[in-house]
Amino acid sequence: MKRLQIWKTCSLILSGFSILLATPVFAEIVNLNLLHLNDINEITPPQNENARGGLARVATLRQQLLRENPHTFTLLAGDLLSPSGLGNAQIEGQAIAGQQMVAVMNTLGLDYATFGNHEFDLRKEQFYARLQESNFQWFSTNVSNEFAEPFQQVPRSIIFEIAGEQGTVVRVGLIGVTLDLNRRNYVTYTDPIESAKTQIQQLQGQVDILVALTHLSFEQDKQLAESIPEIDLILGGHEHENIQVWRGANLTPIFKSDANAKTVYVHRLSYDTTTQQLNIISELVPITQSIPEDLTVRQIINEWLEKGYQAFRDNGFNPDEVIATLTESLDGLDSRIRHQPTNLTRLLTQFLLNEVKNADLAILNSGAIRIDDVIEPGPITQYDILRLLPFPGLVMAVEMKGSLLEQVLNQGIENKGTGGYLQTANVQQDIDNNWMIADRLLKPTQTYTVVLPQFLVEGREQNLAFLTCEHPDIHCGEELRDIRLIVINQWKKLSPVTFNPLSRRSPLEKLTGTSRDRETWAIAR
Repeated sequence: MKRLQIWKTCSLILSGFSILLATPVFAEIVNLNLLHLNDINEITPPQNENARGGLARVATLRQQLLRENPHTFTLLAGDLLSPSGLGNAQIEGQAIAGQQMVAVMNTLGLDYATFGNHEFDLRKEQFYARLQESNFQWFSTNVSNEFAEPFQQVPRSIIFEIAGEQGTVVRVGLIGVTLDLNRRNYVTYTDPIESAKTQIQQLQGQVDILVALTHLSFEQDKQLAESIPEIDLILGGHEHENIQVWRGANLTPIFKSDANAKTVYVHRLSYDTTTQQLNIISELVPITQSIPEDLTVRQIINEWLEKGYQAFRDNGFNPDEVIATLTESLDGLDSRIRHQPTNLTRLLTQFLLNEVKNADLAILNSGAIRIDDVIEPGPITQYDILRLLPFPGLVMAVEMKGSLLEQVLNQGIENKGTGGYLQTANVQQDIDNNWMIADRLLKPTQTYTVVLPQFLVEGREQNLAFLTCEHPDIHCGEELRDIRLIVINQWKKLSPVTFNPLSRRSPLEKLTGTSRDRETWAIAR
């Protein structure tokens, strides 16, 4: 809606008459900064020498921006409370479950946040506790409680006002939408695009600048820009990699920064109150060691690290211990491991296979891997494994009839895109999609030794409820160690040799006697 020119009125007494004179307010440019983060699962960067990230560094950047312009607002485009290695540390029998993230963000000075799909990894009581602990404002346009009502004190949108030096007020509206990827019994979703349209209609005439904070796929963000030209700026998350594109009739800018604050975006907005024109200058800022840490935030981080690390020590781990060194990155992004094998999943399933002498194959559900990130080259610590596989759970060796194994592997493919997508070692399909175990055709009548998480043979994975120890075609034998201990100890066997997962013949292959040319991996479709 076009803004009307504002006039001041003053009263003069002249010859006994009151005369009203109209004088225009001078037009002005009103400036604000938006500090944009997304997908923050860790409060510290990895322990690599040149690692990027770290919320104490982000806090310093925020203070610098505030000195530049007091109208600086820090926004989070989803995924804060989970997944996190530290968040699964058990203190007095209770998981931290995102308390550390809220505490750090409260100290850092986060202003506004919308939900990511991983917020709902938490149990209902944990989720509500984190909302109550947050000093910043959560909001969501399309996510509701189980009764399709907004969560308490979580509005559908936000409007905040900025006053220029001459008193001109500019109104900024925020909407927040989230993709439907994590269904829990206390959460309901509506279509993000349609919900955004409805909310923007309600904001008509109430805002001068409209920003969408989104946790959607990139394709959905493009659809949002093309469907709703009223949006001035889309600040997104979910992909974990920085993105900068313009889409739609008005060339709406879409920005996403890198996960875990490896980079953040700084958007400098200038609004001309006369022409109603908005100018946006966006800068992708790497969060490196060149940015000093804010000492107050660092103190809060240290307190939570000590709490979490002590909890891990109480459970038999040594989180500070370096167990290996990488020269190449390992791909643990959900967007890949829930659709195909990666160098990381190949490594993990091979570790499971190595744990049992003469095992025929190993199976791992992708949902067990919760790092949703790329592990960069450098030292790997026990804590990195706790981030990678945060959920405790035993591994088992079972005897499984071939006909049932075939059913399980087929369902693993059907589960593509979910945590029930199965990664395996020593498995492949031939050109006719027949399953091959160790280069031999799977035989329905043969019995195979399978190494897999106990979670799977409890029937707890999506569409795999039939896979239990009560099934007549399974004999559940030995219970092995916690999966995290297995991975830690197997990885240690590679030390002190530096491990390059992409080399033609890595130390792992030397250890197992396999070659990259002949290795067979799971469900490569």
